[in-house]
Amino acid sequence: MSYTALYRKFRPLKFEDMVGQEHITKTLKNQIIAGRVGHAYLMSGGRGTGKTTSAKILARAINCQNPQNGEPCNECEICKSILDGSLTDVVEMDAASNNSVEDIRSIRDEVNFLPTKANYRVYIIDEVHMLSVGAFNALLKTLEEPPKHVKFILATTEPQKLPATILSRCQRFDYKKIKEAEIIKRLQIICSESDISITDDALKTIAVLAEGAMRDAISILERCSQESAEKITIDLVKELVGLPSLKSIHELSKAILENNEMVALQTIDNVINDGKDLYHFLWEVIKYNKDILVFQSTQTLDLYSDLDLQNIKDLADKTSKQKLLQIIFQLSDLESNLKNSAQKTILLQSGIIKICMNQPNGDIAALEKKVAMLEQKLNELASNPVTKTSLSQVPKQASNKISQKPVASKPIMPTAKPTEDWKKIVEQLKKTGKIRLYTCLVNTTVNKLNDQTWEIEFPNGLTEFNKKILEDGINRKDLIQTIALSTGYEINIKLKDGRIAKTSSQTTSSGLEDLGIDINIIDS
Repeated sequence: MSYTALYRKFRPLKFEDMVGQEHITKTLKNQIIAGRVGHAYLMSGGRGTGKTTSAKILARAINCQNPQNGEPCNECEICKSILDGSLTDVVEMDAASNNSVEDIRSIRDEVNFLPTKANYRVYIIDEVHMLSVGAFNALLKTLEEPPKHVKFILATTEPQKLPATILSRCQRFDYKKIKEAEIIKRLQIICSESDISITDDALKTIAVLAEGAMRDAISILERCSQESAEKITIDLVKELVGLPSLKSIHELSKAILENNEMVALQTIDNVINDGKDLYHFLWEVIKYNKDILVFQSTQTLDLYSDLDLQNIKDLADKTSKQKLLQIIFQLSDLESNLKNSAQKTILLQSGIIKICMNQPNGDIAALEKKVAMLEQKLNELASNPVTKTSLSQVPKQASNKISQKPVASKPIMPTAKPTEDWKKIVEQLKKTGKIRLYTCLVNTTVNKLNDQTWEIEFPNGLTEFNKKILEDGINRKDLIQTIALSTGYEINIKLKDGRIAKTSSQTTSSGLEDLGIDINIIDS
């Protein structure tokens, strides 16, 4: 007894049995009921979405001797003949292997003959985009004005390759990718009727791997059922399709977040030794990092066990959304390069090393500790008696150094809360690692001179150290950009007029030298 593949055994026989294409099946049934069936149809969409299946159902429905509400009965002589392939009035042709002008000319000669038993001669041309230019030209006139007893049903996964002259002669139906929930529901029916035992996690994984193609999902299920007579698990599914274990994916993601190049390369070596496909492995790593990002926002994820969710939570707590987004974009670029590369191993290893090197280096916790110590020292300095002098003696050219090049390249909008905004700006300097600017401005305040200009005021006077930092071109650019990002407006900055306050070099350096931050203070 010959074996029939599951996707053929469970191919829908009626429109109502099709999954995920109700917007198409409803229209076709209405046309059949109303007797307004077109002469040419184009079924376009991804693989395994039901194009050929609906074409066969339509061919039976318009020829059925006992149609029922637009559906074929599948019991009459015509329906049975079409189902077993013995009726010559319904012709299925694969354009991938029959794409010449001669193949189309033979159809053009046959359409003049009346059907032998059925009401219509139906030509189902699959993968029609594979026809040659000459074949398309030979089909044009027949497709536009076929005899009344002839119907054409064209199917393709790449409608953009069809000439506009063909597209304009057909009623086009676009098939959508089938939703994962609908794939799972259909797979459950197949498992029930085929005595296949499978876990819910395995079903969900198959639905995800199918990427909207029902045929692919059934094929994966069939392969898993042949591999194991016992219950199909998620590990078996991943092993058969060549997906790496979640452990390897987690280890590489963790290594990237921690900038650990050695662990990252060791993980890749393990994946290579296991014979896994590197492209699919990288795709899973991208998806895993996306799930970490989603977990940060929703605190929920599907398809993960409690232990896996805890691992994801641990990584989510250690990083920020900005860093995850950066990693995802970098991995996606690497995936694009890897897809067509002949040296996947070299490209993947070097790409992962580059991503690890691009991440901010250093111990963030240690840096935050240093910043906290710096704040404490600055507060102590601020409380010490310091010679307070007017800034009137500061050369005007130096005091206006920051405002020499106004930022405004568009109308400047006013802001009503300069003091509150300034605190946020100074804190943002700290968060973005601009420690010199932060230490310079941590205890300063601003006065709103007008809607376009703020004036920075130092509580103990402007020191030579602060003046040197604020005159630096890179620091000026960083400060201006931070103000614009934090407030949403473009503001000019001035230093309050006055002379430089004399500060004890010994007092200041003794409080900061243990922080490991290079600060040079010059007595005036």
